[in-house]
Amino acid sequence: MSKKKSVRTRGKLQFSRQFQELKEGDNVAIVKEQAVASVFPKRLQGRTGTVQGKRGKAYLVQVKDQAKEKRFLIEPIHLKKIK
Repeated sequence: MSKKKSVRTRGKLQFSRQFQELKEGDNVAIVKEQAVASVFPKRLQGRTGTVQGKRGKAYLVQVKDQAKEKRFLIEPIHLKKIK
């Protein structure tokens, strides 16, 4: 994954992604928004997972790591819904 944003989106935040509503069971890709500090590990960048629930303003995302299933709390601006 690229560490740079495209010229048109550089410095901008998408409020639609910040306030997006996800349902339980939705498949999401973890895409780090570089304009916002994130607290999840770098190794999650580009991974896909399933939304398990919501805690506060963050979503509980279940990601499969080899044979184990791990859960992470990630803010919605770092999530992209997969159809």
